[in-house]
Amino acid sequence: QDAAKGEAVFKQCMTCHRADKNMVGPALAGVVGRKAGTAPGFSYSPLNHHSGEAGLVWTQENIITYLADPNAFLKKFLTDKGHADQAVGATKMTFKLANEQQRKDVVAYLATLK
Repeated sequence: QDAAKGEAVFKQCMTCHRADKNMVGPALAGVVGRKAGTAPGFSYSPLNHHSGEAGLVWTQENIITYLADPNAFLKKFLTDKGHADQAVGATKMTFKLANEQQRKDVVAYLATLK
């Protein structure tokens, strides 16, 4: 994982995200280790909110998987936790990052944001 490369890839994310303020997406400073759906002042989709209530924490591994397909990740998480009835709708995040190394690098960068 290379945080410098991740910072370069993160520029794609800046359409919707900043480290220090909510935009279309939540502020990402401190996201690694944070419970899903809990960035202060951000209005989350029900899918994301329910995932946090069901115990989803943004570990590096979870973020790497999430970035590949956000909706599929959250729906699988809720279903695996016995909350299939809440695994409906969509997250606001429609972007998918197919390249696994880029996902790992972005997460390494996110981990530096405090």
